[in-house]
Amino acid sequence: MPLVFIILQALIMNWYITKIVFAISSENAVDRKQFDEQLRLVNGESKEEAFFKARTIGLCEEDTFYNDKMKKVKWEFINVSEVIPLNSLEDGVEVYSRIHETDEGRSYINFVHQKAVAIRLNELASF
Repeated sequence: MPLVFIILQALIMNWYITKIVFAISSENAVDRKQFDEQLRLVNGESKEEAFFKARTIGLCEEDTFYNDKMKKVKWEFINVSEVIPLNSLEDGVEVYSRIHETDEGRSYINFVHQKAVAIRLNELASF
C-alpha cells in the first residue's frame, strides 16, 4: 500500500525545473570567474514552494575544500535563477530550452556535432 501512495503522490505533485547557480572560486586563481548552473527537478504545491526548495538545496550544497594542488576551492550558492513548471512527464516532453546566440554559427554547429560524436563513441566503448 505505501508504494501506491508514493506513486499517486508523484503523479499529483507539481514538478518544476529549477536552475541553481553557484560561483566557483579557488585560491590564487587568476582565471575568469566560473559559475555552475545546475538544472534540478523539484516538486511542490506551487512555484514559490519549488523556488524555496531549490534555494535550500543550493544553500545545503555550498562547499569549501582543497583540490589536488592543495588550493582552497569554494562553491558559493548565488541564487535560483529560474523555476519552470513541467506540465507533463512523458517521453519526449521538452523540459528546458535556451537560445544560444553567437557570431560564430559554423563553429557552434561543429561543436554540437563533436559533442554528439563523443556521446556515441562513449556509448560504443561501454559495450
